Amino acid sequence: MVGSGDELTLQFLQGHGTVPGLCVLFVARFFLGVISYAAGTPGGLFAPLLVLGTDIGLLIGLLGDVLPWQATNPTGLAIVGMAAFFTATVRAPVTGMILAAEMTGSVEMLPPALGACAVAMLVADLLRCEPIYDAMTARSVRHAQENAATSSTAD
Repeated sequence: MVGSGDELTLQFLQGHGTVPGLCVLFVARFFLGVISYAAGTPGGLFAPLLVLGTDIGLLIGLLGDVLPWQATNPTGLAIVGMAAFFTATVRAPVTGMILAAEMTGSVEMLPPALGACAVAMLVADLLRCEPIYDAMTARSVRHAQENAATSSTAD
């Protein structure tokens, strides 16, 4: 649950999981990511972003299977979710789609991923959410300036 999450996600993609289990995994990983980010620990953002996106897409796919008129592909939606969540968080739609295609070895979901990435980017822009790496850079600069100011007043 704290590692990369590859094995757990793979188990869900192979059908060895439940919707409640996936929900628990998503919530736990989300809050662990927030705690890690708030603590300023290095690394730990890239893989969790991809796993969270995969979990969201897979959850939508699994929930779609419940509807009798809805034919879904949970694995395909997991790929689309991975690309869309990455795009919304980082604002790099092409990178998100290429990562999803490379990690899964599948290019069949690129057209739906393109549409999902466009919507994800539009929604993130409309909500005025700052891209995560821009926010991290601003935070690092702010801390460096504070440290410089503190050290200069101590001298």
